[in-house]
Amino acid sequence: MKIIDKINAAIEEKRTMFSFEYFPPKTDEGVINLFERLDRMASFEPEWIDVTWGAGGSTAQKTLEICATAQKYCGLETMMHLTCTNMPRAEIDDALRQAKAAGIQNILALRGDPPRGEEWKKVEGGFAHAADLVRYIRAEYGDFFGICVAGYPEMHLDSESRDKDLEHLKAKIDAGADFIITQLFYDTSLFLKFVNDCRALGINCPIIPGMMPIQTYGGFRRMTSLCKTFIPEHINKALEPIQDDDSAVKKYGVDLCVQMCRDLLAAGTPGVHFYTLNLEKAVTQILEDLDLIAASRPSRALPWRSSAYTNRKEKEDVRPIFWANRPRSYMSRTASWDDFPNGRWGDSRSPAFGELKDWHLGSMAPPRSNYSKQWGVAPEKVEDIINVFVGHCEGKVTRLPWVDTAIAAETSVIQQQLMKINRAGFLTINSQPRVNAADSSDKLFGWGGPGGYVYQKEYLEFFCSPENKDKLLAQMVNFPTLSYHVVNVKGESVANTKGTAAVTWGVFPGKPTVVDAAAFLVWKDEAFTLWETQWGNAYEEGSVSRELIKEIHDTYFLVNIVDNNFISGNLFDIFDKVIDASTPSVV
Repeated sequence: MKIIDKINAAIEEKRTMFSFEYFPPKTDEGVINLFERLDRMASFEPEWIDVTWGAGGSTAQKTLEICATAQKYCGLETMMHLTCTNMPRAEIDDALRQAKAAGIQNILALRGDPPRGEEWKKVEGGFAHAADLVRYIRAEYGDFFGICVAGYPEMHLDSESRDKDLEHLKAKIDAGADFIITQLFYDTSLFLKFVNDCRALGINCPIIPGMMPIQTYGGFRRMTSLCKTFIPEHINKALEPIQDDDSAVKKYGVDLCVQMCRDLLAAGTPGVHFYTLNLEKAVTQILEDLDLIAASRPSRALPWRSSAYTNRKEKEDVRPIFWANRPRSYMSRTASWDDFPNGRWGDSRSPAFGELKDWHLGSMAPPRSNYSKQWGVAPEKVEDIINVFVGHCEGKVTRLPWVDTAIAAETSVIQQQLMKINRAGFLTINSQPRVNAADSSDKLFGWGGPGGYVYQKEYLEFFCSPENKDKLLAQMVNFPTLSYHVVNVKGESVANTKGTAAVTWGVFPGKPTVVDAAAFLVWKDEAFTLWETQWGNAYEEGSVSRELIKEIHDTYFLVNIVDNNFISGNLFDIFDKVIDASTPSVV
């Protein structure tokens, strides 16, 4: 979707919007950590994010990859920076083609800065000004891309005068740009004067202020010196006595940014754009203080975060629950599909159902050095593995091979029960609590828009030993509302149900998440492989830890259980029976 359409919709609805900017990290580990941050900050529902293009095109490929991942996998409407600097027309064409293929429909067109220590110069066959780039995109792609350009409340450093700078800005709008994001500033009166001057010149598009919270004293001084930013005296006086106290500087930066945002919004500015510097806490605090988080935000359209890739977003309304905690893997499997829901996941009886042998295993995994930070000491016995799973339920471990993020907020409803069964050796990788007609605007369970009701069957998915599997199945006869499917790595399978069953639904059309027997067997291959590829590979070949992981991979069972009594059922009752039966009596 084009960002200008989202901006216009927010203005029409009188809804305050916000957005985030990120830059490509220099290392692969940094990129992985950025994706985890994007996932967390996506829950704030920013209107869009944008990703910078390094000086002289130095981060071109990484920028494209981050934008494509954020667009498809994180469900974020993404705008890609594109500069003229050191970019022949052929390279600009290639970048635009790749962006379009990835579903990226928004470009921030910039002249750009040269690499450090070099002077700016036009390359042969390239463009001299951002207006030329805007004009070229419109000529080659028509209305496909939404185009943003930069505005400078204090004028661009290379401009002859402020009037000339405003003329250049109008030339960019006249060439086909849709809206403006400004350079950072710390005097709101300068921004408001800039807007008034733009309007007087006939620039009538939305103008979004760029806000950079002060994170550190040194960083603030370097950035404002580089950009020649005017600093009001009251800011200098406030920072001087606390410049060596990092926490005090950050708190002041948050408070200052909150007040600036309030002043701008009160003056009629439609929203704010945050230069995050790839940091999270300060921007989060600012949004909370502005009451822009956890207030009357629109609920999810579906139980999962929808992809911002147009083809998927418009057509997908069913997903299997097995990939709930590994959405990137699911979307990698289905990236080439042109129709959603596809029979391979919606209903295995469809002629479209086929065997899938590829999955998204390694590209988003953290480096081996990160595993010890996540999971503590190298495991030498099953109890060590159990402690990691219990730690995840407690929120102390933020990631497992089968779970890309920390536990969901709704899990708090069943957290204590999850901890109990994990301690007993039922190693959970997916779950959802029972929900009977919760309001669709409910903070924990709501989706689908206001005025509706949502439902969930209680669901558990876990690994367990053959002994625990046998004890569990022996009790199943006493729990007729439970449906289950058990399988090991060899594909030996036991189930009391077949086909597809909805486990999440609402008053809205469709069956948003499903349990499907055939899809579960496809997921089984991925789930077992993750033991070795992500956990086992963290340790040396032949080590005690590596052999322990391999034994679990070879002998354990993967189990899913659905309690079909979503009105008054309690799926954990059966585990109480199993655990109590396994506990020796004290005489």
